[in-house]
Amino acid sequence: MQIYRNLGGNSNVAGFEIGHDYIVVQFKDRSSYLYTYSSTGVHEIERMKILAHQGRGLNSYISRIIRKRYARKLA
Repeated sequence: MQIYRNLGGNSNVAGFEIGHDYIVVQFKDRSSYLYTYSSTGVHEIERMKILAHQGRGLNSYISRIIRKRYARKLA
């Protein structure tokens, strides 16, 4: 799991793992969610990958756009 840089300073995202067609996001409460092309959408996953690498805006994007469109909760 790669550590999320949290450049904005107020994100609930702690880390992420990126695969070809998915992203796993771990939050500060230690919960992790799997987001996939099929559950969330190709465009949305690719945007999440960019935001994760940039270290800014991922939590907000999930809250505003993605909401509960995850494939499954992992932990």
